[in-house]
Amino acid sequence: MTVSAHGPVDVVCLGESMVTFLPTRAGRLADVPSFLRGIGGAESNVACALAAAGHHTRWVGRVGADGFGDHLTEAIAAYGVDTSAVTRDPERPTGIYFRTATDRATDAHEVQYYRAGSAASAMSPRTVSYDALWSGRMLHLSGITAALSSDCLALMRDLTAGRDGRPLVSFDVNHRPGLWRDPSGAKVLLELARGADIVFVGEDEAQEAWGVRGADAIRDALPEPAVLVVKRGAEGAVVYDRCAQGLPDTVTPAPAPHVTVTAPVGAGDAFAAGFLSATLRGLSSRERLRHGHLWAAATLTVDADLAVPPSAVHADRLVALDDDAWGRLHLGPGWTGQDQEVRTP
Repeated sequence: MTVSAHGPVDVVCLGESMVTFLPTRAGRLADVPSFLRGIGGAESNVACALAAAGHHTRWVGRVGADGFGDHLTEAIAAYGVDTSAVTRDPERPTGIYFRTATDRATDAHEVQYYRAGSAASAMSPRTVSYDALWSGRMLHLSGITAALSSDCLALMRDLTAGRDGRPLVSFDVNHRPGLWRDPSGAKVLLELARGADIVFVGEDEAQEAWGVRGADAIRDALPEPAVLVVKRGAEGAVVYDRCAQGLPDTVTPAPAPHVTVTAPVGAGDAFAAGFLSATLRGLSSRERLRHGHLWAAATLTVDADLAVPPSAVHADRLVALDDDAWGRLHLGPGWTGQDQEVRTP
């Protein structure tokens, strides 16, 4: 195992990160006069959240030899993430995007991407270091990368192929229909998920992508992963853990706590990071799901795509609540800090 300046690598995350421009006020993109710069990327979000919680993470990506590439690598490294395996492309730019301030689920929400031909789209089995990718206890991927280019898809297929010696592979389906050039994307995502060890998928996206309705039906469509996490929005999540051959899965549900939502962006990445953090700690299935919910709640209660997760001591105390107390838990802005807003009425 590779040892970084901070110790052995826990999780390696591969994917495109972009500079994101966030509006200074609500309204159409045509009407917003100015934007604030941030960073965005599903896999780098996971790496940053895990690093903020004290895990040793590495982000593997490809950025342009430009100022936006400088900003991305510096901002991600500031969370404590190892960016030594990030490569620079002198011929292709760093991807950027602009979005409105409205909820992504509404028709008023706009996102304008400038990522076609980006440096990240040139990632392939030839341009990415496998030593870096296989240097941690886990490798975290998402379906977004597969949609960027044929080279990226070839890389994803190679990384999810069964082979001896690979780390534990975590895969977040992240179905983004707008990124795929043809309808085959949904089938490709199912293929990639079948090669992973831990899979995250939303009930709604499984229905949209594969026409599969309900958690049990999703498990029937994805029997291969040792761990399948089906996210059910505000209702919570359920995890399917494969048992010994011939025995049925262990199925563990965990409702989500009540959350006063400030902004819904980034919650899925935070949930995955919280679940993986608890997995690294060897916690039970229910505890893994509850940590995922708490990390998602940390992001839901801030304006940014990224939030510092709750401390392990604080989260462990909440995770240990009995079912009745957990069901009464209500998390609002500031709940992870000194002035916690945690109510159990």
